[in-house]
Amino acid sequence: MSKIAMIFAGQGSQAVGMGKDFYENSELAREMFEKAGERIGVDFKALIFEENEKLNETAYTQPAILLVQMIAYKLFKEVCPDTKAELFLGHSLGEFSALCASGAIDYVDAVELVHKRGSFMQEACNEIEAGMMAIVGLDDDAVEKICADAQAEGKKVWPANYNQDGQLVVAGLKPDLASLEQTFKDAGAKRALLLNMSVASHCDLLSPAVEKLGAIMETMVNDSFEAPIISNVTTQPYSSKEEAIKLLKEQLTSPVKYKQSIEAVAGNLDMAIEFGNGVVLKGLNRRIAKDLTTLNISDMASLEKVKEEICS
Repeated sequence: MSKIAMIFAGQGSQAVGMGKDFYENSELAREMFEKAGERIGVDFKALIFEENEKLNETAYTQPAILLVQMIAYKLFKEVCPDTKAELFLGHSLGEFSALCASGAIDYVDAVELVHKRGSFMQEACNEIEAGMMAIVGLDDDAVEKICADAQAEGKKVWPANYNQDGQLVVAGLKPDLASLEQTFKDAGAKRALLLNMSVASHCDLLSPAVEKLGAIMETMVNDSFEAPIISNVTTQPYSSKEEAIKLLKEQLTSPVKYKQSIEAVAGNLDMAIEFGNGVVLKGLNRRIAKDLTTLNISDMASLEKVKEEICS
């Protein structure tokens, strides 16, 4: 039996029309859209299939992405019921999809949980100019030193997402990030791009959201894990409710170590399958661990392709 990681992307992977092929061709997908919408009072068809601003608002982006990912995963489990995960892994928001796929939280509860997570994140940043900046072409040590030097001067900037070698996202106050653009470039960065975001993920600015998230998780998460989940915070596996709550609370204010996580597990895997819209993680994996084959399931055609490749 192949050792397979089931993996899930985070915010930024959303697109209008994602999951539509599933919706049009699967009764299960339509049922999941309906139940998720009823839980949080959102018309997911309108949110995801029609052009609108809400899809890019974090409180709605997060449940939309998770819903499509869980539809892809559940349809895969229908056609490949005997294929088991060696581990689950997600990037930021994707770790909540990983938790759901593992069996530790029901998908409808997970939709509500990340809807509230997104709201808490936005609330924490409402009164401040929060943002994120992508740094391309600079090694981790250089980015970390620039952030540490800036913090010593009283600026609020932190490394937030370790995506791959030469690609690190930093978070903090927008004026502080903007003031460092030339500093990053002078250090050798090819790009230092302020992202179109109104939250500063994975840094101390989200501290007000931590306990609120933990309180809701306490009522929703259980101890039924099909396989371990790799923590964004520690790069280590966990498989208990207590650890999940502790680590996913910490994840709000700690950097996402996606690159380090893939490096830690790739040697023990035969392949990874990315569920949901796009191929964000497939692209990162190709550059982090070139020997790790990554498949993706984003529509019925790719589902059929994966079925033929690993389940026939």
